[in-house]
Amino acid sequence: MAEDLSILKGSKQEQYESILPQIEGLLTGENNLIANLANISAALKEQFNWWWVGFYWVQEDELVLGPFQGPVACIRIKKGRGVCGAAWEQGKTLIVDDVEKFPGHIACSSASKSEIVVPVFKNGTILGVLDVDSERSAHFDETDQQYLEKIVALIPHN
Repeated sequence: MAEDLSILKGSKQEQYESILPQIEGLLTGENNLIANLANISAALKEQFNWWWVGFYWVQEDELVLGPFQGPVACIRIKKGRGVCGAAWEQGKTLIVDDVEKFPGHIACSSASKSEIVVPVFKNGTILGVLDVDSERSAHFDETDQQYLEKIVALIPHN
């Protein structure tokens, strides 16, 4: 297991190419879901210094707050509500350039300006979502989507 991350500066793609195998190393041999989600959140926060990064996990008819890095957050989100609930309902990654313009946006923090939410799948079922917020508008793009989808696909599901 890696004890430290090697934080690379450079292009967004170079940063993802550097952090991806390190996250894979953190997950290798560890099957505890909470530990893995916590380490993914911490690694992404450390590499990219986003405002908020973490997971919401499906429990019955809600997404419930899981491991995260950043300010305190909303605890429960209904399906279809906010960006997280919409990504869960639609079953796809959502990139929102301006959260104020997103219908039904849940404002956990007024500092959040843009957001990307990536569903975590197992056998076609959504188990949860990775939620990332930035204090900058239009911060996320297809590069983020591509690599974050690769990262959530690494999560071991028991």
